[in-house]
Amino acid sequence: MGSGSKLTVTTPSDREIVMTRVFDAPRELVFEAQSSCEHLSRWWGPRRYEIASCEVDFRPGGAWRIVHRGSDGEEYGFRGEYREIVPPERIVWTFEFEGMPGHIIVETMTFEEHGGKTTYTSSSVLDSIEDRDGMLESGMESGAAESMDRLDEYLEVLRERANG
Repeated sequence: MGSGSKLTVTTPSDREIVMTRVFDAPRELVFEAQSSCEHLSRWWGPRRYEIASCEVDFRPGGAWRIVHRGSDGEEYGFRGEYREIVPPERIVWTFEFEGMPGHIIVETMTFEEHGGKTTYTSSSVLDSIEDRDGMLESGMESGAAESMDRLDEYLEVLRERANG
């Protein structure tokens, strides 16, 4: 089924990337899908990567780390720290690609429900316009869009589980 919605990416300022997508699911489920390795390992990242490892300490001050493995065996690590968690409204975390240490993004995810659908908005603030442009040029948009498609599919599973 799926929501049929697509990811929208905008750059409202020199250091910011905003991504928005509507999901046909209550915000509690969309929020929950962000909260643990059990969930993240089912949808986070492009399909061509498997999750080699996942660690999530889902609390303010808690750390997270996810490692993707490609079919060539190459691994790519991502990490950060949770700064704020307000269920089911908002998550603020830092995001760092381990292949480019020191380029830390502060990302705020919000979840707004209207009529049983959830608008997910991710606002990422980068250190500089160069970091923002580098992120956009890295293929981040297509990877994020694929992750959101996978999340949409996974939300179907969570809805069925909740209704079952």
